[in-house]
Amino acid sequence: MRKPLVAALFALVITGAGVAPAVAAPAPAAASTSTSVSAVKADAKAAAPTLQAVSLAGTVALSNCSGSVIRFPNSADSDPALVLSNGHCLETGFPDPGEVIVDQASSRTFGLLNSAGTRVATLRASKVAYSTMTDTDVTIYQLTSTYTTIKNSYGISALTVQDTHPTVGTAITVASGYWKRLYNCSIDGFAYRLKEGDWTWKDSIRYTSACNTIGGTSGSPVIDQATGKVVAVNNTGNEDGETCTVNNPCEVDASGNVTIHPGINYAEETYQIPACFTTGNKLNLSASGCTLPKP
Repeated sequence: MRKPLVAALFALVITGAGVAPAVAAPAPAAASTSTSVSAVKADAKAAAPTLQAVSLAGTVALSNCSGSVIRFPNSADSDPALVLSNGHCLETGFPDPGEVIVDQASSRTFGLLNSAGTRVATLRASKVAYSTMTDTDVTIYQLTSTYTTIKNSYGISALTVQDTHPTVGTAITVASGYWKRLYNCSIDGFAYRLKEGDWTWKDSIRYTSACNTIGGTSGSPVIDQATGKVVAVNNTGNEDGETCTVNNPCEVDASGNVTIHPGINYAEETYQIPACFTTGNKLNLSASGCTLPKP
């Protein structure tokens, strides 16, 4: 989670893509470092025609991470819009193990991208609605804009979060607003527990090797290529082949057996989040079916 962006850039230069964890990065020096979306989309089209439905529209660039404008199945157009990213992308620092942050004031800004990866607007948060690195790795910001305002002003629709568990073999795209890049692969499986340093996450998604995400892709939406819905949020990977250390998560099964997958990256599922947001996109951790950790 803490790999410096300079190291990620070095990996890109040496290998062309880089096998590195999907981690937060310092503020980008310039947009010119971003990978060409048109080139990625051309490759994706040749490999899998269904990728034509997936683009960067609705993704956002943070100062050190990626994210996306999201809505839930029951969200209304008049509701304040939400942005999804990682817990470890929170501007005030990593939440401690066991820490849950709700309704924290924030004026953070986000660069809204269209399908071509062009920045079309700057959105602003009104607060951190929810953030944690316990059981999952998510931050959800509430914006000062509604979905209607964003759609009418910039022609961009929010990405809908799927409210059912994803399945093995699903073709997915990790859409990085920070890098303006699409990574295409499939869900290889699920880690009962994923442990990295002091943090432990539950039921994490393991990618196939094609999603070789790098520093700055933290917080990217993981999109089901068939439906266009968000099924997870990209967050980490095993960089050095170490076991359970920072930047080297390990998998722990229900019996306590530990395994590692060097060079493989992971995401945290998001299907459980919609049940925790009720009318008006208001967080309600006591709502029926809400299983997110509570303060």
